[in-house]
Amino acid sequence: MNPPEKLENHSDKAVSRRAFLGAVGVGGAIALEGAVDLQAAQEVPTPAPIVRARPIIYTGSGPGRGTPPPHSLTGEDLVRARLTPESWRLEIVADGCAVERPRTLENGTAIDFRAILELGRTHGVKFFKAMQCRSGANPQSHGLWEGVPLREVIRLAGSVNRVMRVYANGFHNNLPAQLFQSSANFTQVADNAPGELPVMVAYRHNGGPISLLRGGPVRLILPWGYGFKNIKWLQRIRLTGNTTPIDTYGGEPDAYLKTQVPAIDGPNNPIAGMPSIARGVAVVGLAGLRRVEYWIRPDAGNNGELPDDDLAWQTARWLPGAIDLPPDDWTGHLPVGISSREIWGFDPHTGRPREWPLRYTVATWSVTLRDLRPGNYELRVRSVDLNGNAQPQPRPQRPSGAAAVPCKLFTVRA
Repeated sequence: MNPPEKLENHSDKAVSRRAFLGAVGVGGAIALEGAVDLQAAQEVPTPAPIVRARPIIYTGSGPGRGTPPPHSLTGEDLVRARLTPESWRLEIVADGCAVERPRTLENGTAIDFRAILELGRTHGVKFFKAMQCRSGANPQSHGLWEGVPLREVIRLAGSVNRVMRVYANGFHNNLPAQLFQSSANFTQVADNAPGELPVMVAYRHNGGPISLLRGGPVRLILPWGYGFKNIKWLQRIRLTGNTTPIDTYGGEPDAYLKTQVPAIDGPNNPIAGMPSIARGVAVVGLAGLRRVEYWIRPDAGNNGELPDDDLAWQTARWLPGAIDLPPDDWTGHLPVGISSREIWGFDPHTGRPREWPLRYTVATWSVTLRDLRPGNYELRVRSVDLNGNAQPQPRPQRPSGAAAVPCKLFTVRA
């Protein structure tokens, strides 16, 4: 569903700065457009109570590749697959470009796990990342990763020349048909804007080793990328003069994570005249998150379907929702022994986030619906990024990341 490409700039005062992980946030009490009796709507949102986000680190199933899946291997099969910290090796090879010291299994110079940890002593970065499927709705997981920039790993192969793209693949039983591979252009790997995360080679997850299910012992992380860019069981880096992407899952190969509200939780069986709360998370993509807003109207009888060219998108009245504030104390929300001062996006002196919500994470939001009369309703919630683009703009095409505006149908009881 495609609402108008741009919004006018409303006041953001009713929306708190961001919250990043799934939480039980009860957001601001907001007066509702009265749905059945629109004249009864209050024009100005009521003050929002201060509600602190309760970030959680959570893991889901996520897609797995291979027959059998690599994470199901045990014993000697794991060792032969080089999927234990002791047996893991990473090759860096050249293809149509120049690499001073290729690191290969054949000549015994492939990079081992200890070398990655050693790089982490001086180049290690801790950061949060929401793993979001390009074609799915809710993020499969959200975790705290630790790794080193891929460019630092490539430097272990010496000087390089004529490199246009970096190909990466993970272990999948050494069968070409099961190969899971992805790529990034060399500029993305070698350079990044100040304060921005680069492409990472991760070796820790939530304060401990990366599990096999999560792609350990070492995996690739593109912080701004969808899940298919984040190669599990990383084992080979190929530097190439070729500019063609090789991503297993297709779609737009360099699409960055979109800012979006993927789904709405609630309201559930509300009673007329009683406040009712809808909640959810917003994925915070490269463009950041300015606010979350909602539109409610009587059920049009189309099972929530609203064509992209329907004039209702142009006349919809969007009201502000509330985004949970960051916690005052992060101690209970992080793995033991890790301080927020160590994490990308946080001030190293105060331990407070420099922006909120953090990019590449999720923010919890809520809206409070009031003065609803008995009847059937459609509730839509969407994100607005820091460029002022309302979901699903500016890239509405599904191959660049699913971002349709969700709709929740519900009935208000007398």
